[in-house]
Amino acid sequence: MTFEAKDDCSGVDWVLVAETLKRVGMAYAEPEVHKRAFEASHTTVFVYQDGQLVGFGRALCDGAYQAAVYDVAVLPEFQGHGLGKLIMKNIMERVAGCNVILYASPGKENFYRKLGFRLMKTGMGAFTKVEAMAKKGFTE
Repeated sequence: MTFEAKDDCSGVDWVLVAETLKRVGMAYAEPEVHKRAFEASHTTVFVYQDGQLVGFGRALCDGAYQAAVYDVAVLPEFQGHGLGKLIMKNIMERVAGCNVILYASPGKENFYRKLGFRLMKTGMGAFTKVEAMAKKGFTE
């Protein structure tokens, strides 16, 4: 399979972005909300196979020393082909020299550990949907 990574938000199927996040068990919103979030991000990566969006991710960054990765997702039928790693490689190249944080879906920690991430002892979050995040295993 041949995949193409792009960093351009134009032409993205935002309905598919929302549906993909839902399918993989991540937080999702209305397509327009994801469009605004990706367009406001420092770094975006979209992976296509034959013109079909199959994975994506984004990062916020101050351009100096701090960055945060969000919304890394691959359609379930395309998982296991190195696309998550490709997305992360592209993101990490764009935020090189920065400390990078992320929160992974429960059960995905080993994927990120293989990419050099380590568990944080002091990570905390203030979420808008507190009960939902606790139910998903993100918080105590």
